[in-house]
Amino acid sequence: YTLSEIDKATNGFDKEHKIGSGGFGTVYKGLFDDGSVLAIKRANHTSKQSSRHFYNEVAILSQVNHRNLLRLMGCCVDSDVPILVYEYIPNGNLFEHLHKRPGVLSWSNRLTIAIETAEALAYLHSAAYPPIYHRDVKSANILLDNAFTTKVADFGLSRLVPVDVTHVSTMVQGTPGYVDPEYHQTYQLTDKSDVYSFGVVLLEMVTGRKPVDFARASKDVNLSAYSVPLIRKGLIEEIVDPKLEVRVSGNAADLELLESIRAVANVAMACLAFTRDERPTMKRVLEEL
Repeated sequence: YTLSEIDKATNGFDKEHKIGSGGFGTVYKGLFDDGSVLAIKRANHTSKQSSRHFYNEVAILSQVNHRNLLRLMGCCVDSDVPILVYEYIPNGNLFEHLHKRPGVLSWSNRLTIAIETAEALAYLHSAAYPPIYHRDVKSANILLDNAFTTKVADFGLSRLVPVDVTHVSTMVQGTPGYVDPEYHQTYQLTDKSDVYSFGVVLLEMVTGRKPVDFARASKDVNLSAYSVPLIRKGLIEEIVDPKLEVRVSGNAADLELLESIRAVANVAMACLAFTRDERPTMKRVLEEL
């Protein structure tokens, strides 16, 4: 894409076209002359780090093809700052649907999103060659279209991993509340670091709570520290998202719903084991879901 095409599609990067922003760039909705609507991510500034982040994303996304991974459509090289062009996903992200938007994301939608996200991550870990560790799995990076189909996004921090290597030593990056505590201690990134982060996303879907929330009592600020002991005791009713209106009655439909939520909470607990050897692989998680 040329800079003039992108400039025209976003009306000169007009704030009316802005749909999101993050540490490395701002995302705009672009309306192109051929009628296509695409998402355009422009780096916030020119720096070695932002260029590395963007070119890393190009390297990763040009090697993968899966229906639940966001598709990279192209890039623009004649601009001062790196610009990437993606398919446009119109319905926001999972974080917004769970924590910001009015209305309730049904349990069946949440379960489908969990399964599709697990499919995408299992593909990155097991089917991509070489394997890819996402490194920033979180609800804000799980985009949803109008049919609530999942698209996992934001591969700027991801790592391509040599095939015969079990872990990569790297500076800890990621989002507080989602980062694998063992990675924090050892600086060793593995596929199980993504598994831990995915466990936090499952807890968000079960509880409707944010991964880190300083409005909660100090011992409960971290969602996994708060939830795992209750799941272990079988007290799922105490943490389930009240918006789901699960009634603990003898009603067969309620019991079935509660059992489904309990099963997902148990998968989350396995993903959140402190040591990576105790955590399941994403392939195993997908089978369980």
